[in-house]
Amino acid sequence: MNQEEQLARGLTAMGMELPGEQREKLLAYLTLLYKWNRTYSLTALKERDKAVSHHLLDSLSIMPFVPEGSLLDVGSGGGMPGIPLAIVRPELRVTLLDSNSKKTAFLQQTAIELGLKNISVHGGRVEQYHPTIGFAAITSRAFAELTDFVDLSSHLLAPEGVWLAMKGVWPHDEIARLPGNVRVEKVHALTVPGVDAERHLIVMRRAAAE
Repeated sequence: MNQEEQLARGLTAMGMELPGEQREKLLAYLTLLYKWNRTYSLTALKERDKAVSHHLLDSLSIMPFVPEGSLLDVGSGGGMPGIPLAIVRPELRVTLLDSNSKKTAFLQQTAIELGLKNISVHGGRVEQYHPTIGFAAITSRAFAELTDFVDLSSHLLAPEGVWLAMKGVWPHDEIARLPGNVRVEKVHALTVPGVDAERHLIVMRRAAAE
């Protein structure tokens, strides 16, 4: 089964319908990712036949939980989940942040080549990033432990914003170590076609002041 068929079947299984242009851009993104990966080590996944499921569908699995407005993808690396989300949600303002200059060069070039005008790229450490307005959502995929994720990015979250942490198995211990000023709103078990490992999304907000 080629990647186009994999993507079409996966989207159907997830109950998602995308126009042809968006599907083409998702696959073009994978082409760029693996082209640059030969030099820049953007993904550890060498099996191209798993790229659709483990990169595209995995990223899109959190889409129902992404609010309108702006999204910050912390430690974006090869652009996941930020780039797939930006492709299917053109109204969403997506900022990709990574401290590795080679990775940000890839992210910038990908946004240009795919014509993703809703993407901006910032190179640097998350704790040193200080935009003027907070984000409606901050996401990460395997960036850090939950406590580090929320501590380092707390100054970037809008007052009513949400943290969306993508994890594998249910991180009971990490949740137990969260500070008192953060509350877990929900833990969603994600079903990603073609991915047989556990996937969870931890949705967190600032706790209300006593």
